[in-house]
Amino acid sequence: MAINLTVILKSKPENTVIVKSLLLELVEKSTQEAACEQYDLHQNCDDANTFIFHEIWENQNGLDSHNQQSYIQSFFEKAKTLLQETPIVFRTDKLA
Repeated sequence: MAINLTVILKSKPENTVIVKSLLLELVEKSTQEAACEQYDLHQNCDDANTFIFHEIWENQNGLDSHNQQSYIQSFFEKAKTLLQETPIVFRTDKLA
């Protein structure tokens, strides 16, 4: 069963350019994973410090594998000092 995620990240204002660059690298690498069905990155038009991922993973094993990738773990280690707050993750069921 597909896993749908929405992830919201807020960079510190002084780190927005760095965070955006790192997130674009995540897109490049994540979309190459076999279990990745969708991995879209958005930036809030009214608050450039806010980034939103819309992700679809083939199944839980695929998501688990993604979360174990060295580049994901490296990003979240760096994120501790670059982000305003802990990322918010919503796991959802598509209704329509």
